[in-house]
Amino acid sequence: MIGRYFLVGGVAAAVDIGIFTVFARLLGFPWFPVAVIGFVLATVVNYVLSVRHVFDSGVRFAPRVEIAFSFLVSVVGLGINQAVLWYFIEMAHVDLIIAKLTATGSVFFWNYYGRKHFIFKSPDAL
Repeated sequence: MIGRYFLVGGVAAAVDIGIFTVFARLLGFPWFPVAVIGFVLATVVNYVLSVRHVFDSGVRFAPRVEIAFSFLVSVVGLGINQAVLWYFIEMAHVDLIIAKLTATGSVFFWNYYGRKHFIFKSPDAL
């Protein structure tokens, strides 16, 4: 399962990093709001691909609740993402893209864990 999530996460990360690269790096928009927008769009991609290729949707919660919980898990991920970006960009003065890659890697495991254990875990496994 984690192998498929790694592929799904890779597609979502490409969306996130691509948006960040184009708007923050190439066009010079402020990194903070660009990172939020890219993260949210990548979260949508991740959810859609995850319920199609990784997790069994609707096993534990109704789809509407499942989507809401997915976004709650993602809010924590967004906080981690923004904190890592802030530290590396503002405090350590690391290149934007290196900082983004570090932040994305940091959030990957939280997102997988949160989705697997809090959202898509089957009721009989509780």
